[in-house]
Amino acid sequence: MPVLLAGWLLVAFPPTAGAVGDGAALAAGGSGAQLFEAHCAGCHIHGGNIIRRGKTLKLAALERQGLASPEAIAAIAAAGVGQMGGYAEVLGDEGVTAVAAWVWEQAQAGWPAG
Repeated sequence: MPVLLAGWLLVAFPPTAGAVGDGAALAAGGSGAQLFEAHCAGCHIHGGNIIRRGKTLKLAALERQGLASPEAIAAIAAAGVGQMGGYAEVLGDEGVTAVAAWVWEQAQAGWPAG
C-alpha cells in the first residue's frame, strides 16, 4: 500500500526543480542509482511500473517499445511520455543521462538492484 500511495503522489504531485533535494543539484554529484531512487522508483520499483504493467523498464519491454538504449531512455526520462511527465527540469541534463545509463545497466542485468 505505501508503494501505491507513493506512486500516486508522484503522479499527482511530480517533483519540481525547487523541491528539497533538488535533482539538478543532486545530479552534479549524485549517481544514477540515487537519482532513480529519488525520482523514479515510486512508480518503477525494481524496474516495474505500478501505473501501467506493460511499460516497465525490463529489457524485453524496452526492446518491444523501441527504447533499448541509454539515449532512448534518456529522451523519455527528460520529456516524459503518456501519463509520465518529463523530469528534465528536475534532473538536469547530467541527471537524465546518469539515470538513463543506470536504468540501461539494470535492464541488461535483469534488475539485480531490485
